[in-house]
Amino acid sequence: MQVSAEHASGAETTAPGGDMSLLIVDDDRAFVQRLGRAMEARGYAVTVAESVREGLEAVDRSPPAFAVVDMRLGDGSGLDVISALKARRPDARGIVLTGYGNIATAVTAVKLGAVDYLAKPADADEIHNALIAGDHKPEPPENPMSADRVRWEHIQRVYELCGRNVSETARRLSMHRRTLQRILAKRAPR
Repeated sequence: MQVSAEHASGAETTAPGGDMSLLIVDDDRAFVQRLGRAMEARGYAVTVAESVREGLEAVDRSPPAFAVVDMRLGDGSGLDVISALKARRPDARGIVLTGYGNIATAVTAVKLGAVDYLAKPADADEIHNALIAGDHKPEPPENPMSADRVRWEHIQRVYELCGRNVSETARRLSMHRRTLQRILAKRAPR
Protein backbone atom coordinates (compact mmCIF):
# COMPACT_ATOMS: atom_id res chain seq x y z
CA MET A 1 0.00 0.00 0.00
CA GLN A 2 1.52 3.33 -1.04
CA VAL A 3 0.60 6.66 0.54
CA SER A 4 2.23 9.71 -0.99
CA ALA A 5 2.83 13.12 0.51
CA GLU A 6 1.85 16.01 -1.70
CA HIS A 7 3.56 18.57 0.44
CA ALA A 8 7.05 17.15 0.85
CA SER A 9 8.52 20.58 1.43
CA GLY A 10 8.36 22.16 4.84
CA ALA A 11 10.22 19.44 6.71
CA GLU A 12 12.71 20.58 9.30
CA THR A 13 15.49 18.39 7.94
CA THR A 14 15.99 16.02 5.05
CA ALA A 15 18.04 13.00 4.22
CA PRO A 16 20.97 13.39 1.85
CA GLY A 17 19.70 14.59 -1.52
CA GLY A 18 16.46 15.96 -0.05
CA ASP A 19 14.79 12.52 -0.03
CA MET A 20 11.95 12.36 2.54
CA SER A 21 10.76 8.84 1.73
CA LEU A 22 9.60 6.91 4.81
CA LEU A 23 8.72 3.24 5.16
CA ILE A 24 6.48 2.29 8.11
CA VAL A 25 6.36 -1.44 8.88
CA ASP A 26 3.84 -2.43 11.57
CA ASP A 27 1.00 -4.95 11.75
CA ASP A 28 -1.27 -2.63 13.77
CA ARG A 29 -3.31 -1.12 10.92
CA ALA A 30 -4.92 1.68 13.00
CA PHE A 31 -1.51 2.77 14.38
CA VAL A 32 0.03 2.72 10.89
CA GLN A 33 -2.76 4.88 9.44
CA ARG A 34 -2.49 7.47 12.25
CA LEU A 35 1.30 7.56 12.10
CA GLY A 36 1.29 7.71 8.29
CA ARG A 37 -1.00 10.76 8.27
CA ALA A 38 1.02 12.47 11.01
CA MET A 39 4.32 11.84 9.21
CA GLU A 40 2.89 13.07 5.88
CA ALA A 41 1.95 16.29 7.66
CA ARG A 42 5.64 16.60 8.59
CA GLY A 43 6.70 16.32 4.93
CA TYR A 44 7.44 12.62 4.51
CA ALA A 45 6.42 10.54 1.47
CA VAL A 46 5.05 7.49 3.29
CA THR A 47 4.98 3.85 2.20
CA VAL A 48 3.29 1.33 4.50
CA ALA A 49 3.95 -2.39 4.97
CA GLU A 50 2.21 -4.70 7.42
CA SER A 51 4.69 -7.61 7.49
CA VAL A 52 8.40 -8.36 7.24
CA ARG A 53 7.82 -9.75 3.73
CA GLU A 54 6.06 -6.56 2.56
CA GLY A 55 8.75 -4.44 4.22
CA LEU A 56 11.55 -6.31 2.48
CA GLU A 57 9.73 -6.00 -0.86
CA ALA A 58 9.36 -2.24 -0.33
CA VAL A 59 13.09 -1.94 0.47
CA ASP A 60 13.96 -3.93 -2.67
CA ARG A 61 11.70 -1.77 -4.88
CA SER A 62 12.89 1.58 -3.58
CA PRO A 63 15.03 1.85 -0.42
CA PRO A 64 13.62 4.77 1.61
CA ALA A 65 15.64 7.45 3.37
CA PHE A 66 13.81 6.72 6.65
CA ALA A 67 12.11 3.70 8.22
CA VAL A 68 9.98 3.06 11.30
CA VAL A 69 9.78 -0.66 11.96
CA ASP A 70 7.95 -2.66 14.62
CA MET A 71 10.22 -5.18 16.33
CA ARG A 72 7.74 -8.07 16.40
CA LEU A 73 5.63 -8.77 13.36
CA GLY A 74 3.42 -11.73 12.54
CA ASP A 75 5.93 -13.21 10.11
CA GLY A 76 9.21 -12.43 11.88
CA SER A 77 11.46 -9.71 13.25
CA GLY A 78 11.41 -6.13 12.03
CA LEU A 79 15.19 -6.15 12.49
CA ASP A 80 15.38 -8.06 9.19
CA VAL A 81 13.90 -5.00 7.45
CA ILE A 82 16.40 -2.66 9.15
CA SER A 83 19.29 -4.92 8.15
CA ALA A 84 18.12 -5.13 4.52
CA LEU A 85 17.60 -1.37 4.37
CA LYS A 86 21.11 -0.62 5.67
CA ALA A 87 22.57 -3.09 3.15
CA ARG A 88 20.72 -1.41 0.25
CA ARG A 89 21.03 2.18 1.47
CA PRO A 90 23.73 2.80 4.12
CA ASP A 91 22.70 6.45 4.65
CA ALA A 92 19.10 5.48 5.60
CA ARG A 93 17.92 6.26 9.12
CA GLY A 94 15.72 3.63 10.72
CA ILE A 95 14.17 3.32 14.15
CA VAL A 96 12.69 0.28 15.85
CA LEU A 97 9.45 0.41 17.84
CA THR A 98 8.49 -2.23 20.35
CA GLY A 99 6.19 -2.97 23.21
CA TYR A 100 8.68 -5.55 24.49
CA GLY A 101 11.74 -3.46 25.20
CA ASN A 102 14.92 -4.77 26.72
CA ILE A 103 18.58 -3.86 26.55
CA ALA A 104 19.65 -6.84 24.42
CA THR A 105 17.18 -6.12 21.62
CA ALA A 106 18.02 -2.41 21.73
CA VAL A 107 21.72 -3.21 21.31
CA THR A 108 20.93 -5.62 18.45
CA ALA A 109 18.76 -3.01 16.72
CA VAL A 110 21.53 -0.42 16.88
CA LYS A 111 24.18 -2.91 15.70
CA LEU A 112 22.01 -3.74 12.68
CA GLY A 113 21.81 -0.06 11.76
CA ALA A 114 18.85 1.45 13.62
CA VAL A 115 19.54 5.00 14.81
CA ASP A 116 17.12 4.68 17.73
CA TYR A 117 14.87 2.29 19.60
CA LEU A 118 11.56 3.55 21.00
CA ALA A 119 9.05 1.86 23.28
CA LYS A 120 5.41 1.78 22.19
CA PRO A 121 3.31 3.76 22.35
CA ALA A 122 5.54 6.35 20.69
CA ASP A 123 3.93 9.43 19.16
CA ALA A 124 4.71 11.06 15.82
CA ASP A 125 6.77 13.84 17.45
CA GLU A 126 9.04 11.33 19.22
CA ILE A 127 9.44 9.34 16.01
CA HIS A 128 10.14 12.42 13.88
CA ASN A 129 12.70 13.69 16.41
CA ALA A 130 14.42 10.30 16.51
CA LEU A 131 14.59 10.16 12.71
CA ILE A 132 16.04 13.63 12.26
CA ALA A 133 18.45 13.45 15.21
CA GLY A 134 20.83 11.28 13.21
CA ASP A 135 24.22 11.46 14.84
CA HIS A 136 23.36 14.65 16.74
CA LYS A 137 21.99 12.98 19.85
CA PRO A 138 22.19 14.86 23.12
CA GLU A 139 24.85 13.85 25.62
CA PRO A 140 23.69 11.36 28.26
CA PRO A 141 22.81 12.93 31.63
CA GLU A 142 25.52 13.10 34.29
CA ASN A 143 23.29 11.39 36.85
CA PRO A 144 21.08 8.93 34.95
CA MET A 145 18.12 7.29 36.64
CA SER A 146 18.66 3.89 38.21
CA ALA A 147 17.08 0.84 36.59
CA ASP A 148 14.63 0.66 39.51
CA ARG A 149 13.61 4.27 38.92
CA VAL A 150 13.16 3.70 35.16
CA ARG A 151 10.97 0.66 35.91
CA TRP A 152 8.94 2.64 38.46
CA GLU A 153 8.46 5.53 36.01
CA HIS A 154 7.30 3.11 33.30
CA ILE A 155 4.80 1.49 35.65
CA GLN A 156 3.49 4.92 36.68
CA ARG A 157 3.11 5.99 33.03
CA VAL A 158 1.17 2.83 32.12
CA TYR A 159 -0.95 3.22 35.28
CA GLU A 160 -1.89 6.77 34.23
CA LEU A 161 -2.57 5.69 30.62
CA CYS A 162 -4.95 3.04 31.99
CA GLY A 163 -6.91 5.68 33.89
CA ARG A 164 -5.41 4.56 37.21
CA ASN A 165 -7.09 1.16 36.82
CA VAL A 166 -4.92 -1.35 38.71
CA SER A 167 -6.37 -4.46 37.03
CA GLU A 168 -5.89 -3.11 33.49
CA THR A 169 -2.38 -1.86 34.32
CA ALA A 170 -1.41 -5.26 35.75
CA ARG A 171 -2.75 -6.97 32.63
CA ARG A 172 -0.81 -4.68 30.27
CA LEU A 173 2.38 -5.09 32.28
CA SER A 174 1.92 -8.89 32.58
CA MET A 175 2.21 -8.49 36.32
CA HIS A 176 0.22 -9.92 39.22
CA ARG A 177 -2.30 -7.37 40.52
CA ARG A 178 -1.08 -7.58 44.15
CA THR A 179 2.53 -7.10 43.09
CA LEU A 180 1.50 -3.98 41.20
CA GLN A 181 -0.43 -2.67 44.21
CA ARG A 182 2.67 -3.08 46.42
CA ILE A 183 4.81 -1.20 43.87
CA LEU A 184 2.27 1.61 43.55
CA ALA A 185 2.13 1.98 47.35
CA LYS A 186 5.90 2.56 47.60
CA ARG A 187 7.80 5.80 47.04
CA ALA A 188 9.78 6.28 43.87
CA PRO A 189 13.28 4.76 44.00
CA ARG A 190 16.26 7.11 43.55
